[in-house]
Amino acid sequence: MDKHPLDDSFDPAAVAARLVLARRTAEALPVYPGPLPRSLDEGYRAQDRAIAQWGSEVAGWKVGRIPDSWEQRLGEDRLVGPIFAEAVQHVADGQAGRFAVIQRGFAAVEAEFVFELGRDAPLGQLDFSHAQAAALVAALSIGIELAGSPMPMINALGPPVVVSDFGNNAGLIVGPRIPAWQALADHELTCETFIDERSVGRGGAASIPGGLLAALAFALTRCARRGHPLKAGMYVTTGAATGIHDILVGQRSRISFGRWGSLHCETVPARGIAGTIA
Repeated sequence: MDKHPLDDSFDPAAVAARLVLARRTAEALPVYPGPLPRSLDEGYRAQDRAIAQWGSEVAGWKVGRIPDSWEQRLGEDRLVGPIFAEAVQHVADGQAGRFAVIQRGFAAVEAEFVFELGRDAPLGQLDFSHAQAAALVAALSIGIELAGSPMPMINALGPPVVVSDFGNNAGLIVGPRIPAWQALADHELTCETFIDERSVGRGGAASIPGGLLAALAFALTRCARRGHPLKAGMYVTTGAATGIHDILVGQRSRISFGRWGSLHCETVPARGIAGTIA
C-alpha cells in the first residue's frame, strides 16, 4: 500500500483526458498536465479513467520495475499498465514490427518474455502465488515492449506518473513461443538488444527479480485488486530483460533471443492515434 494520502489537488479525470488527447493527436507534452500524483493509488486512479476514455479492449498488461529509490516510499516493487488490442503485433522469427513514435515525446524498446494466459483468473481471488500464476499460463513467447509517452521526461518524474500514463506503454510485439518453457532454467533464457546494429544491452530471465512468474503473479494480484481480473488470451510482459533503451524515429532495433529467435522493430512518426501503426 502507498504510504502517502491522496492529494485533493490531483484531478485524475482531467489528467487522464489530457494524456489521452496527447496520445490520440501524437502531441508531445513537455510538462505534466497538472499536479503530479504523489502515490501509486493516485496514478492508478488516473490510469483507470484513461482506460475508460481510450475506449478500446485491453489485450494485456505490461509489468515494469519500480526503482529501488522509490520502492520503500511507495511500498511496491512493480507497476502495471494496459496494452490495448490495436497495439499488439504478432511477428514471426526474423520479421519486423513497427513502432509509431510521438516526436519529442518518449520512446524506448524493451526485450520481453511474454506470458499468454490460457484461463481466466478466478473471480474474487486477490492474491496469487507463483504456482497459481503458472497454472493459468497457455504459453511463453519472446517479445518487445514498445514503451512510449507524450512526455519526454516521464521516467524521471517517478513511478506514479508512469502509472498514470498507461504505465508508459505504447504497444507490444509478440514473437514465437518458447516450447516447454516450464523446464527451462532462467539462465537459458537470454537476450541482447541492438539499436542500429549496436549492442545496447544484454540480459535475460535471470535479470528479472524473483523470476518471470514473480512478474506474472504481481500483475494478477494488482489487477485483481483494482477490479481488472485477468482473462484468458491476455498477454503479460514480465519486465525489461536488457534494460530500457531509448529509440528515435528512423532508428531500428533488433533483439536476439538466441535459439528462441530474433525480432526486429522499425520506428516511424506517429500520426493520429499514437501507439499504433502509422
